[in-house]
Amino acid sequence: MGYLSELVISGLVIGAIYGLIAMAFSVIYKATGLVNFAQGEVGMLIAYLSWSFSTTFGTGALGVVAMAVVGGIAVGLLIERIVMRPMLGEPVFSAVLVTIGLAVVLRSFVILVWGASPQKLDVGAADAVLRFGGIGMRSSQLGVVAVLLLCVLGVWLFFQRSRFGIAMRAVAADEKTARLMGVSTAQVQAVAWAASSVFAGLAGVFFAVIYNLSPELFALGLKAFPATVLGGLDAVIGSGISGLVIGVAENLVGGYVSSTLKEVAGFLLILVVLMVRPFGLFGEREIERV
Repeated sequence: MGYLSELVISGLVIGAIYGLIAMAFSVIYKATGLVNFAQGEVGMLIAYLSWSFSTTFGTGALGVVAMAVVGGIAVGLLIERIVMRPMLGEPVFSAVLVTIGLAVVLRSFVILVWGASPQKLDVGAADAVLRFGGIGMRSSQLGVVAVLLLCVLGVWLFFQRSRFGIAMRAVAADEKTARLMGVSTAQVQAVAWAASSVFAGLAGVFFAVIYNLSPELFALGLKAFPATVLGGLDAVIGSGISGLVIGVAENLVGGYVSSTLKEVAGFLLILVVLMVRPFGLFGEREIERV
């Protein structure tokens, strides 16, 4: 039972990181209809920026998280304004290729500036062990799960209660009609890119705190993508929850079946689910009249 508990807890931790990146994928897709293949690289860049900020000013946990949020907003807005806005009106395939090019540029930029050697992002009491009954968790592990749940709650309140959230849903449902109703699609997309980068940045920072910081962090984008597909590309909240499912499934497969199958467990899971629900567990079925 102890071994099972360890697998589930560590699965929830990595699953929370997957969930944050999956939400980043989903919020971009919901607002623009694009899959941003530079999502892992964005998280990596913000993690390195937070590490530099921490080593320079010696900030604690709250300072690093705040830097991830502020850095995420800045990086997201810059990418949207400089890279993606000129692609408005262009074919989706061309815009997706731009995100692939952006991924390569960001990866090379990080290696050029910070080097390829692994680093450790030390944050206060991140390694302090908290015990609940017979189960122990590091404070950083508990923190990333709590941050994911707070992000899920915040996204739900944003889409359901705020006028801008409702406007974003309108753009996702029918962009042309939303424009006719006075909704600024440029503002919606800017907010989506900023929010997406914040989610990715938080994931990158927590991964760097719990594990380590290196240019290999970009691979989190690929590892988290199954969670986005499983939850539904247009389901931001569902993608976050699906990240937990993918993380636990990977750990259980690695612990009880084969460590070699751990890396593909998420992809196997989405194959099974998509055969039953092609739009994901929480995605909306698209109905076209002909």
